[in-house]
Amino acid sequence: MAAFLKIFRLFCRIKRRGARVHPAQQPEEPEQSQPKQDGAAMEQTQEQESTGGLFPRTAQEETSTTGTGSMENCDSSTTNSSAALLNMLVEEGLPSPKQVPAMVKYIHQWLMANESDEHRLDRKLLDLTEAQPTDVVMTLLSVAPSCDRAAETMWKTILCSSRTAESVQLRLLDVLGSWPEHSTCTSDGDTTRVFALAATVVMWKILQVPCIPQIVMKILPRVFVHLLFQVLFSTLDTPMEVDKLWKECQQQHGFAASPNRFAVQTLKSLLCQMQGERVVMAVGRKCGWDTLLCVDTHHYAVALLAREMSCVSPPLCSRIFRYLLQLLSTQEPRWDLPALAFIVEVLKYQDLSGSSGKRVLQILSRHLQSECREKRYLALRALLKLTDDPLLARRMCSLAESLVQLLEEADGEIVRMAAMVLSFAVFENNSLIASPIALQLAEALLTLFDHDTSQVQQVSILLFQALVTIQLEKEEKALKRQVLQSLIPLFIHCHDKNRCVAQASWETLHCAAKFLQRNHLKKLVRKKKLWKFAECLLAEDRSRVVEHVRQALPYLQSPQEPLREAAIRFLGMAGRCLREQEDELQLICEALEDMADDTSPAIRKLAAETASILQAMQDRFREACQRRSRLCGSAWLCYGSSAEN
Repeated sequence: MAAFLKIFRLFCRIKRRGARVHPAQQPEEPEQSQPKQDGAAMEQTQEQESTGGLFPRTAQEETSTTGTGSMENCDSSTTNSSAALLNMLVEEGLPSPKQVPAMVKYIHQWLMANESDEHRLDRKLLDLTEAQPTDVVMTLLSVAPSCDRAAETMWKTILCSSRTAESVQLRLLDVLGSWPEHSTCTSDGDTTRVFALAATVVMWKILQVPCIPQIVMKILPRVFVHLLFQVLFSTLDTPMEVDKLWKECQQQHGFAASPNRFAVQTLKSLLCQMQGERVVMAVGRKCGWDTLLCVDTHHYAVALLAREMSCVSPPLCSRIFRYLLQLLSTQEPRWDLPALAFIVEVLKYQDLSGSSGKRVLQILSRHLQSECREKRYLALRALLKLTDDPLLARRMCSLAESLVQLLEEADGEIVRMAAMVLSFAVFENNSLIASPIALQLAEALLTLFDHDTSQVQQVSILLFQALVTIQLEKEEKALKRQVLQSLIPLFIHCHDKNRCVAQASWETLHCAAKFLQRNHLKKLVRKKKLWKFAECLLAEDRSRVVEHVRQALPYLQSPQEPLREAAIRFLGMAGRCLREQEDELQLICEALEDMADDTSPAIRKLAAETASILQAMQDRFREACQRRSRLCGSAWLCYGSSAEN
């Protein structure tokens, strides 16, 4: 093969000379070049000796002719050299790895000049590719990134052969998924940049042929995923080098779109090859393709695409799902949002009984703690779908701590979903969680009883009900304190105008009384004698009346009239127990007097009457204290006088 390289170098020199020397500038008399002939002949002889006489005669004659300096038939000489090189290339065996890139470049160059005989080097190209697939792929992408006619012929040759198709396609995939460029180095040390866009152009070309190579159909899910992500990456950033390549592609192939729109076109072609014409049309009708081109809405379009594809071909979606799980294990933050969006939409079609289920939970657990709201939302959506699977639901116990943390968010939808996952997945499967986490959960749920969203209120109250039914081994006293703090909010929400919240509050209040082992309170709740329950609670918990009052006062500002009414009545009852605590009683009276501007006449009247009663009671108590004081003073004076006598 050393002979080939020497001929190849001579061929390059011939082409350079032909480019420099114009026929009009050539010497008129060949004899004038005679002094150079001896040196050229000597060079020719050395070349012959070094190759062991393996050159075809045409090559030797051409070298001799070139050595004379005669350029009269420069084009003919170049053609003859090309023919000699071609014969040598066909006859020689495999070269060393370092020589493969040069041979690939020569094959490409030869095909550009010999369109009529473009398949003559197919066997040699396949041999080279089979031996060094990476060198062939990377060299071809770098020497013809816009995929000209010769490069297209070479790609079709190696992708349609069972000998080379799989290895070549796998390396194309590596480039396709490496935006904007793929880091590589061929065996000859060449580090020329190879762009993902070049691989996309190759894929688009291949998808246009009538008969798609079988290997392309085999790895369609991976091609689909990389094209999908390339739409996002090319929308986020298109470097100057990529833009320059794109302009070359536009000039050569007539592309009119931008790189991201071209990726979408390639994606559509791919779907059509998968019998997905219905998907392409359905997504188009819903403006999904345009949505895919916007960074902020890209994941919504991916979700739409996944839904449409799952209706047409669930098996294909399953293959894409498995590949996405594999990619998400790398924790690549740039594309995990659209990947999650796709996974959520196709979860119901997947078999998660094995390792896939465990991997899904690991991925979702990681994204529950993400700073991105959309990732947390998608992870919760996926978990809600998985609660139907008993095995996966039990495994979700390991996510309890992350879910409890989400209950403290300001986003009502995130809170609602987190509470539902905890309720349906953890407690409905009779799964215990660690006591410290249970206490954190109880504390978080208490703050959600008064959430702005009634659905969050209902879910949190029912979840608290489930929590108090769990028998804790170590933290029962701590949980008892949380249950005591829940009594007044639950009692007041039993009057909620939302029937679901009211019913959930009544049921949970009954469970709380049972947990506290107060059977008479439990009976009163069961019989729905709620005001009798409040009266007994205040009478029994004298030491906690002030705490109960502090919990009830905020409900005077509730947007719901029934809750304001319940709070006023309860404070009236509590005030009677605070006759000896003037400061607390005064606090209640002032809060009731501030309700003089309430929007409801009935509430204004009830607040005024209750404040008046409590104020009168306070006045009577003061008078009684003063009389007692005077009597005590008189008695002391009488006692002092008698003592003097």
